[in-house]
Amino acid sequence: MNGAESLTKALAKEGVKVCFANPGTSEMHLVNALDSEAGIRSILCLFEGVCTGAADGYGRMTGKPAATLLHLGPGLANGISNLHNARKASTPIINLVGDHADYHRKYDSPLNSDITALASNVSSWIKSDSTSMSLSSDVIEALNSAINPKPRPDGQISTLIIPANAAWEKGTDPVRRSESQERGQVSKRKIDETAGQIDSECLILLGSDGLSVAARQAAGRISKKTKCRVAMSMFSEKIEQGFGLPVSERLPYFPEHVMAFLKGVKKIVLAGASKPVSFFAYPSLPSVPIPQEVEILNLSGSHEDTTSALKSIVDFLGLKDEPFSTYKKKKIQLSSSDLSSKTVGEIIATTIPEGAVICGDSGGGFDAFEPCQNSAPHTWLNLTGGSIGQGGPVSVGAAVACPEKQIVALLGDGAAMYTLQALWTQAREKLNVTTVIYKNEKYRILEIEYWRLGVNKIGEKAGDLFNLGDPSIDFCALAKGMGVESVSVNTPDSFRTALEVAFAKKGPYLIEACI
Repeated sequence: MNGAESLTKALAKEGVKVCFANPGTSEMHLVNALDSEAGIRSILCLFEGVCTGAADGYGRMTGKPAATLLHLGPGLANGISNLHNARKASTPIINLVGDHADYHRKYDSPLNSDITALASNVSSWIKSDSTSMSLSSDVIEALNSAINPKPRPDGQISTLIIPANAAWEKGTDPVRRSESQERGQVSKRKIDETAGQIDSECLILLGSDGLSVAARQAAGRISKKTKCRVAMSMFSEKIEQGFGLPVSERLPYFPEHVMAFLKGVKKIVLAGASKPVSFFAYPSLPSVPIPQEVEILNLSGSHEDTTSALKSIVDFLGLKDEPFSTYKKKKIQLSSSDLSSKTVGEIIATTIPEGAVICGDSGGGFDAFEPCQNSAPHTWLNLTGGSIGQGGPVSVGAAVACPEKQIVALLGDGAAMYTLQALWTQAREKLNVTTVIYKNEKYRILEIEYWRLGVNKIGEKAGDLFNLGDPSIDFCALAKGMGVESVSVNTPDSFRTALEVAFAKKGPYLIEACI
């Protein structure tokens, strides 16, 4: 048994079931080891950003890590964007990154680079000096780091950098097993102190474990009695939505809108959430859009058991039988006879099957989120880190994790082009993913941000930097080239029909929605 075989056997023995891979020469012994390991499903992705995004989607849906297999520093660099999103979502991931043999690094061959420096931006655990005899134990250490909750901003991504000779030299079985730890418990003192300060001028901000249905039910009971407000961030990592589920508000995107949203709030209870900050800095607007007089109460961090803490507050206040507000099933009327971002969202809300998983990205899904609150119960996976090109890869991982569910990827046309290779993996693996491309032929968010400068018009050169319509991108042709059936639509009726067709099929389907 060589080091690569000892590593894959250790992962399989500890329950790691999937590896999203884009290997190169330095990983051939690892590929050979995966070939003989029946317990791990190896899935080829044509771009490393698809590998890492897919591992993110898999981890969010299962709570368990998938592995990635990446080729040296450039391969890891190609995957960093979606590792950034995964870190912000606290998704457990094990990156296996091949490296040159340790004795070969000194020659600075063409693909040599500082992999550790690259990994440090997105990893809570890194090791680069494994030997063939330590590799099996090292990957167990990587697994332990990935599966045990950590406070933000650390995240739960482990990166094991594997010298090629550690993979081919003699290996051994791991000397220890993985050790899963529970989320930390919030102290009774903090719970009691927080409970005593919740009133009608208070906002409970939910994140991480606080987004669970049970936590939101508890927050809903507290809200019903105390008249406090309950909210979540704009880009929560995973949330169950639909009729019958607890109501919670959503923080706006722009800082001035957050400030208006917080009008009348005197206290914010952070329940698994971080303090709200503006996505970007703007002249004359604060980076932290919270009035200075607002008191911040830290109930629990992202690594702590927020659900139990909120339930304890319910018990403290004697609200165990208190009802809570839920979203209601209602008939959604189209706001326009034209196909627009808004009507696309409204039609999705009326057609989406129960149990579906919606994977958002920039330009896709903002207008669908609200109407879907009153649709059949489903799951949302949002763009947590703001790095576009997430939705397609995350949909791959979600579909691998939950093959029985209908997966829906909502992508802006600009965001879709970052990781369009996800379609190929969807076709190859016959994944049940419906991809909706919002084709407005522009980087719409950048156009909005440009108007916010106070300009009177968008000049020709500036407009060219936002324009995706010259030449127009034919997403149906691109989908066909990667083995995915597709259709282009430009009316509400044709979009609704396309969705119904897509949801009735098994396997991938793409809808180009010209808005």
